[in-house]
Amino acid sequence: MARTDRSMDKMEEVLKAEGYTVINYDYPSTRYDITTIAKEYLPKAVAQCKPDVTVNFVTHSLGGIVLRKYLSINMLENLGRVVMLGPPNKGSEVVDKLKNIPGFKLINGPAGMQLGTDDSSAPNSLGPVNYPVGIIAGRSTINPILSQMLPNPDDGKVSVERTKLEGMTDHIVVSVSHPFLMRDKDVIRQVKAFLHEGAFERR
Repeated sequence: MARTDRSMDKMEEVLKAEGYTVINYDYPSTRYDITTIAKEYLPKAVAQCKPDVTVNFVTHSLGGIVLRKYLSINMLENLGRVVMLGPPNKGSEVVDKLKNIPGFKLINGPAGMQLGTDDSSAPNSLGPVNYPVGIIAGRSTINPILSQMLPNPDDGKVSVERTKLEGMTDHIVVSVSHPFLMRDKDVIRQVKAFLHEGAFERR
């Protein structure tokens, strides 16, 4: 959220070197609600993929929720595997505690306001997944103030427990903070492992 496609450029570079065709798509994460992003922007990225090629997804944070919404209303016949980095799959207590603070909506937009932990929040309204999903959660933080609002362990934005999802294929926890998950070399290695094998590496 509130990031550009440049935040995924290292991931893009590594996956291209692995032979993947990468669509690193920028979208206005703080301008619209989750449904609008899923209906109006994600289809434009998917349309750039060849219909006869398996389509995998790598998401960060809000992107995981947008993808879940998209796949809940679209049948993607050539869907492969999904890796989510730090997804608030059960929402975040940070939103619960700050959503009524002046300026929160201005910074995080309509989509950010939808990421609470109540049963009616966008993530909790989507239900389980029925496709291969690997989730990487962080347990380090560079934001101790926000971490005080979260159950430990957490990555400064979402607790490890709330990244989990019914139907997920695999789940690991790494010592990385939320904003750096997509650029960490070990995280990228694990993304490659899941895309290749459908499971994360265990040492």
